[in-house]
Amino acid sequence: MSTNHNIAQTSTQPVMAGQGRVVILGAGESGVGAAKLAQLKGFEVFVSDFGQISDKYKAALDQLGVPYESGLHTEALILNASEVIKSPGIPATAPIIKKLKEKDISVVSEIEFAGRYTNAKMICITGSNGKSTTSLLTYHILKNAGLNVGLAGNIGHSFAAQVATENFDYYVLEISSFMLDDMFDFKADIAVLLNITPDHLDRYDYKLENYAASKMRIIQNQTASDVFIYCLDDAESIKALAHTKPLATSYPFSIVTTVEQGACLQEENIHILIEPNNELTMSISELALQGKHNIYNSMASGIVAKVLELRNESIRESMGNFKNIEHRLEHVAKISGIDFINDSKATNVNSTWYALESMTSDVVLIMGGVDKGNDYNMLKDLVKSKVKAIVCLGKDNKRIHDAFEDDVEVIVNTFSAEEAAQIAFHLAKRGEAVLLSPACASFDLFKSYEDRGNQFKAAVREL
Repeated sequence: MSTNHNIAQTSTQPVMAGQGRVVILGAGESGVGAAKLAQLKGFEVFVSDFGQISDKYKAALDQLGVPYESGLHTEALILNASEVIKSPGIPATAPIIKKLKEKDISVVSEIEFAGRYTNAKMICITGSNGKSTTSLLTYHILKNAGLNVGLAGNIGHSFAAQVATENFDYYVLEISSFMLDDMFDFKADIAVLLNITPDHLDRYDYKLENYAASKMRIIQNQTASDVFIYCLDDAESIKALAHTKPLATSYPFSIVTTVEQGACLQEENIHILIEPNNELTMSISELALQGKHNIYNSMASGIVAKVLELRNESIRESMGNFKNIEHRLEHVAKISGIDFINDSKATNVNSTWYALESMTSDVVLIMGGVDKGNDYNMLKDLVKSKVKAIVCLGKDNKRIHDAFEDDVEVIVNTFSAEEAAQIAFHLAKRGEAVLLSPACASFDLFKSYEDRGNQFKAAVREL
């Protein structure tokens, strides 16, 4: 393994007495942002990445004058830290983390660290599915209403870097369970829990209750003056709430139950009511985001907006003109009357369920990749009712064949985005849709889900 120690001269800002030494594990977007903020606050900073640091982030660290190592963790340079900020991707079972815990060295997330240095209001959104879309929609609504707001967390630019260089009054933070696991004193002013479905269970001893407990950390430290927004229709969220009672003012959202305060669906209209005589009503046909799962996402964002006392007219306008995240139910093209939709970000079965549920025409489904022990049973009813053919895109498609061979007439294997797009085009008819929604990770044939989506879009444009 190649090693790159770039021990540069000390920062121009002197280390403040008693501030100590901060070691950052992982030199991606969050790690480099944390290095920038820690240096600004007068810490001695060192960055260590067990993998290879990209040229982009090496250049950023060089510019900061922060020492780093790439391709290894040197214990002598890590175990003398006052505090460690770790990448969310590093599990608690990693040897270096175990050694840090044995020495009682504090290990926190970038969000925990950066939150100490801003007085901005924190709007924190978590959930197994929909958190990127809901975070982007919430940010869009707030920004369009004229609020001074930043977007960070699991999306966009590093939270710590923004705290170091910007002066926002609000942050919309997309928060993963991995981030929550390393958050202790941080508090969400407005916490949103969209749903809890099985995901990343390999990090939680394959126990859904452990994963759910991690998600519930979104409400830790909240008081009666804070706000908690949750889905009344999500069974696992309700089960988790039976064990963890929120202190914050709570607003549920539901499409099956009428609620007095919060959001609900009545006769194809969303109703959001936080204060008496100030209700927001909007037809679901006016929403930019269509499909049942996106009604939930829009309700959650709408409640946030109403809590912040934004004008109904402004909220309606933003919820109607929002453009969704790339690679998430992204409309690519209409060719010969066939819609091509890129949902490459659907890397688990739940995401693909949501995508299929939102489709209003017959579908040729492109799926497959690195199977994370998927249980495809939850897709069977939707596949039977909506999918006319499955185009597998992956090196090993046996489990997809086994799961759906009795439910669709055609299952075809392909090994490139170009081949998948061409075969799907031939299988689909005018008025139908070709949907790339893999339910699997991408690493067998692609660098990332973004690479998979981009290759698919390029292939569609060549048809």
